[in-house]
Amino acid sequence: MASAHADWWKGSVTYQIYPRSYQDSNHDGIGDLNGITARLPYLADLGIEAIWLSPIFTSPMADMGYDVSDYTDIDPSFGTLADFDAMVSRAHDLGLKVIIDQVLSHSSDQHPFFQQSRMSRDNDKADWYVWADPQHDGSPPNNWQAIFGGCAWQWEPRRQQYYLHNFLKEQPDFNFHNEAVQEWLLGTMRFWLERGVDGFRLDTVNFYFHDALLRSDPPDYRKKDKPEWNPYYMQYHLFSKNQPENLPFLQKMRALLDEFDARTLVGEVGESHHAVEMMGEYTTGHRLHMAYSFEMLGFNYSAAHFRGQIETFFSKAPDGWPCWAFSNHDVVRHVSRWMPHAVSQDALAKQAGALLLSLQGSICLYQGEEVGQTETALEYSELTDPQGLTFWPEDKGRDGCRTPMAWEQAAANAGFSDARPWLPVKAPQALRSVDTQLDVDGSVLEFYRRMLRLRREHESLRTGDTVFQTTDEPILSFVRGGEFLCVFNLSADPHQLDCAGEAILLGEGATLDNGSVQLSGNGFAILRL
Repeated sequence: MASAHADWWKGSVTYQIYPRSYQDSNHDGIGDLNGITARLPYLADLGIEAIWLSPIFTSPMADMGYDVSDYTDIDPSFGTLADFDAMVSRAHDLGLKVIIDQVLSHSSDQHPFFQQSRMSRDNDKADWYVWADPQHDGSPPNNWQAIFGGCAWQWEPRRQQYYLHNFLKEQPDFNFHNEAVQEWLLGTMRFWLERGVDGFRLDTVNFYFHDALLRSDPPDYRKKDKPEWNPYYMQYHLFSKNQPENLPFLQKMRALLDEFDARTLVGEVGESHHAVEMMGEYTTGHRLHMAYSFEMLGFNYSAAHFRGQIETFFSKAPDGWPCWAFSNHDVVRHVSRWMPHAVSQDALAKQAGALLLSLQGSICLYQGEEVGQTETALEYSELTDPQGLTFWPEDKGRDGCRTPMAWEQAAANAGFSDARPWLPVKAPQALRSVDTQLDVDGSVLEFYRRMLRLRREHESLRTGDTVFQTTDEPILSFVRGGEFLCVFNLSADPHQLDCAGEAILLGEGATLDNGSVQLSGNGFAILRL
């Protein structure tokens, strides 16, 4: 259960809900707030401490809510403000905190402020977005690329200028160099704090400011044997994001949250260069409470990789705090990503859960992770995600991890909705429904419940220091808080390791005998020293 003390977030476990795909309550094939409210007892029983809702604000849904047209209202597809208030109240009654997504770097092009800004160079909102004159040949002001493909600049004939969009052209970037923009955005956050939310997940937190001189980004200094599937990743983004002005603004946000009791900020650092170091910088000096990056959301499943991320963070930012995740709404689900290292899906799902929930830092679980859910294979005709629609088949987009939650295997659409869902529920996902695992000995879900309880009961597993042991691949071994030894065999082959301690949790196929632990493929052990 969530704690009332100010530092409840430190070492906590947050469960990410993708609202469109969690539970449909009004029979339209789209998940909604009332559906989430109905499932809150399940989440409280699971043993998490907070929920994070991906965007629920009014939006044309060009990027599924990450294009906001009204920052202080609920999109009708999800419900109403009254539905939101009821959900927050019910969550709090169950001891759960509520964190909501804040997409501050950009708005929808349908937002009234952008509609006004694009009309002329001399209206009240003329400087609220990033505008720039063309070069003498009519080309954009610099070489900045958009993450969803193509140039990051879009021509507006009424102003005879380009506007910046780091994502879709329907997502124009706010001009954070304008103090009025900063204050207005902080005001929208205050609106939700006064409504009772316990914190914010900050989308693309390192994108807020751009280089005021509009200098071009240099090429990526890392050698590439061939072009990237997305040209965006061929640049080193020194100027289009990651600007030093971000840091004072983060302090302003922190000051706002400090006006309220027991609230938290967790930021997404979207960066492919030195992301862990940036996480540390953003969580020290009274800025964010926590930050996460994509460093553990990739395909690397090695002891050196996990050790490197954790040691780098705490060596660079001993006073900072990370938030680790293995899956979210933007990446291939980790059970599918890491299958080359697995004995079976269930074995990998349990090991990944034990590893994640043993790490020093706060933790975020993505919906369905607790049942070992896998990526959904979709046809091009089934896609909604602009990333997949643009880069197919080299990149199939993010819809595969966003398909609806599977609740009841035998029900229509696995119990998500009795109407045609916005994305299909396919047989492999329905097989991993909650009802086939709840209270079933040996299931992935029951293992997660056990592991969450273990973490909750032992402060050493939440906030204790980490000391790594000297081991060779594929063994990852570390001590938490001087109390627990955590050992993981990150391969499908059996391994043996000499170690001492009393077993408090042994993965399937792991045995402890006479000072050594035998680890089957994907085996793991947590020992009390």
